[in-house]
Amino acid sequence: MERGLAANTLSSYRRDLRRYRGFLAERGVVELAEINEALVTDFLMALREGDADHPALSAASAGRTVVAVRGFHKFCVRDGLSDVDPSSGVRPPSPAKRLPKALSLAQVEAILTAAGAPGTALSQRDRALLEILYGTGARISEAVGLDIDDLDLEEGTVLLRGKGSKERLVPVGSYARDAVGDYLTGARAALAGVGTGGPALFLNARGGRLSRQSAWTVIVRAAERAGVKAEVSPHTLRHSYATHLLEGGADVRVVQELLGHASVTTTQIYTLVTVDSLREVYAASHPRALD
Repeated sequence: MERGLAANTLSSYRRDLRRYRGFLAERGVVELAEINEALVTDFLMALREGDADHPALSAASAGRTVVAVRGFHKFCVRDGLSDVDPSSGVRPPSPAKRLPKALSLAQVEAILTAAGAPGTALSQRDRALLEILYGTGARISEAVGLDIDDLDLEEGTVLLRGKGSKERLVPVGSYARDAVGDYLTGARAALAGVGTGGPALFLNARGGRLSRQSAWTVIVRAAERAGVKAEVSPHTLRHSYATHLLEGGADVRVVQELLGHASVTTTQIYTLVTVDSLREVYAASHPRALD
């Protein structure tokens, strides 16, 4: 809480530490002084192997749990509850680097077109939502959390509130501005009239704020109507946004700021995608590319 982490992150850490406490209790450990590095290492191994009550965790999930445990022991040392940190030498497992699943520009355009096909208030909202997601790289929670005042159509900017309540101002392209403008001029008013009204930009059929789950459904259904066979999730348009920016020549640090990543290392995974594209172009174009 002192670090201003998101509620979902706090909930995950709380769940991780409960499991850690249960692990220690099974081994008869009741005092901080009894915990040593070997016990923390055994806990990590138990996470990776699983048991009758818990499935085996991936490297990423086990790593997050170890981070929670390390944070707990650092806290204990800092507050004088313990003299040593038995977790300091235990490193989280390194997850395998997975390439984000980015869509092609043609696939994105097909999905955006399919979202606004019927011409109803809801379809106008869906088109505006997806244009914002792809046009700004917003997380799904950031998009549904937008209020009308967060968007400046004249300046072409949107204020996004990311993890840990960190804010960033992101440019909005003309396609997204037009889609949101069309939605605001009639469709949103129609939806707001059904409910009690409110500041939310994206409303559901009952006039309340659109939920993350409903926004997910909007994306999946639009992809189905567009005939896109690739797996599409709330993060797909964000992945595609980042990949297309880098393929267009954007600097990785600029993309980092646009995405709201605390570290450029997080953003650099997208460069793995663009390197593959560059390699294909090189192989097809350069006279010395062939062995």
